[in-house]
Amino acid sequence: MKVIILAAGYATRLYPLTLTRPKPLLPVAGQPMIDYVLDNLAPIGGLDRIYVVTNAKFVSHFEQWAADYRAHKANLNFTIVNDRSTDDSNKLGAIGDIHFVLEQQRVNDDLIVVAGDNLFSEKLSGFGQYCRERQAPVLALYDVGDLEQVRKYNAITLDADGRISFFEEKPQNPTSTLTGIALYYYPRAILPLIRQYIAEGNNPDQPGRLIQWLYPRQPVYTWKVPGLWFDIGSKETLEEANRIFARKS
Repeated sequence: MKVIILAAGYATRLYPLTLTRPKPLLPVAGQPMIDYVLDNLAPIGGLDRIYVVTNAKFVSHFEQWAADYRAHKANLNFTIVNDRSTDDSNKLGAIGDIHFVLEQQRVNDDLIVVAGDNLFSEKLSGFGQYCRERQAPVLALYDVGDLEQVRKYNAITLDADGRISFFEEKPQNPTSTLTGIALYYYPRAILPLIRQYIAEGNNPDQPGRLIQWLYPRQPVYTWKVPGLWFDIGSKETLEEANRIFARKS
């Protein structure tokens, strides 16, 4: 199984913090955000290659981070992939970056995709187990507890089997506080559909758009994230995450 960590954004809302450091490498309670992603993914097991896709501005930062992580933590194999973008005007977008890695690295394996700025408080071994059992696309869910918050993410409806029956990115009138987050599983058989999505000229940004396109074509299942989850999109959420994770450590 392979992992793609999405880390090619420029995080302009967090300027000046992210002018000289990529958002996933900002510290939370003393360690980079991306460390929490990997520390919680590692117990899934069988992850034989981690692709971190970033941009030309920050590729050297991630190469240094990967060397440090390997030296002190789990024995994971990293490939840092430069998508060659230089700013928001020529970025590939999240789905564009997934496609870029698939093509450049010739990936032909079951795939976990996760945003490098997602903070999880609990291990994700249950996600891996569920995905292996289903062998179908899986979207991780989290209850944000606030309908206003859902407007920033997506509205989702499930059938009795936990399969997506409705999905809308950036909804105007959500009715549930449950939302899909940037943690996905795509079995090998689904990878040609990612290529098809891009080939048809669909929007390459916002990874949820791929789910919105995919679920009418293929069954897409869901898995609820345990514990706490943070999407670090502002200085306020970064400060809150620092407070909470400092108490946990």
